[in-house]
Amino acid sequence: MTTTTISSPQLTPRQDAWIIALVGFAHGVSHFFHLLLPPLFPWLMPEFGLDFVQIGSTMTVFFVVSGVGQALAGLAVDRFGPLRVLSTGIACFILAGFGLSQARGLGDLIAVAALAGLGNSVFHPCDFTILNRNVSSQRLGHAFSMHGLSGNLGWALAPVFLTGIASVAGWRTAGMGAGLLAIPALALLLLGRQHFAVAPHATSATSRKVTTLEILKVGPVWLCFTFFLLLTTAFGAIQNFGTPLMQGMYGMPVSQAAGTLSAYLLAGAAGVLTGGFLTRHARQGQIITGALCTAALAALLLASGWPGAAMVLPLMAAIGFLTGLAGPSRDLLVRSAATARFGQAAFGRVYGFVYSGLDTGLALAPLVFGGFMNKGNFGAVLIGIAILQAAAVFAALSVERR
Repeated sequence: MTTTTISSPQLTPRQDAWIIALVGFAHGVSHFFHLLLPPLFPWLMPEFGLDFVQIGSTMTVFFVVSGVGQALAGLAVDRFGPLRVLSTGIACFILAGFGLSQARGLGDLIAVAALAGLGNSVFHPCDFTILNRNVSSQRLGHAFSMHGLSGNLGWALAPVFLTGIASVAGWRTAGMGAGLLAIPALALLLLGRQHFAVAPHATSATSRKVTTLEILKVGPVWLCFTFFLLLTTAFGAIQNFGTPLMQGMYGMPVSQAAGTLSAYLLAGAAGVLTGGFLTRHARQGQIITGALCTAALAALLLASGWPGAAMVLPLMAAIGFLTGLAGPSRDLLVRSAATARFGQAAFGRVYGFVYSGLDTGLALAPLVFGGFMNKGNFGAVLIGIAILQAAAVFAALSVERR
């Protein structure tokens, strides 16, 4: 196995903070646009006479375009540089928001979803290439932690922002507001481009270009993809069905059940923040194993039906916190897989391919678990979540070993 030595930039904490903040803000906008359409479903469905299958197809289009585009975006990042590609992605968000404000039917909504998915596809290969090349190595764990936290904050902002504007001024104004929200992200990125001037060069025994086929022949790259696929399928099950799942399993009213999902998401953000500190004190495999195995046990406990309704919220919060805790270690693990063979020559393509597993998992989750929900087999959903988390641990440990 050919090893590559990576020279890391040694910047001041202030320089690192600027880079992390600029990338984090852009990443928060990308997660905001994950939810450009769903909060507006109550307005869009009666406006255009759509049923749940028709309106749901917009999100299928979003994740298919994002998943396929993410793998291809990695090629563009390695060829044209992350700043150009990232700026193009944010421009797609601006157009998607403005396009939504002018939509005239389902076809327009699908086009908006495709445009937003195309914009979303560039973020992981761009963001992680920028962070890996420009942030000091001793602060990479914190960089990945803040990157994940900013994404969670973007998710949290979208429903409040969009429904708040739609309730007062209509859904078209909400779409216009979303487009306007993305403009500062593009402006700050372009104005702060001097902070990305540091780009250390990898040194290796053989200086040569790395082909995409070589990358796809490496086992750890596929194992990283599998890890993301498993973990986000479990996450997608909770994100999509968390509220009705707790209603059906524990007889909770909808407001209380929704509160458990909010606790899961908020605790996940806290876990991501904490996980950035842990990366300096333990191996990635140890953190991922401890966090996800404990989360799987909590999911099995919920599946048993043994805890009372009062214990559901803390257990959901624990699952969210532990899953978030593994986030920064997960991102560092992918860095290790990328640099072990290819150095920085393939950051964009490795991250683009591996993180397309995120979109694949989110797209699969409703299909995998929807049938169990329709049959009222709520315990099976929670057991499935636990199995996926445990399987993700084995994938992560296999990456670390190889």
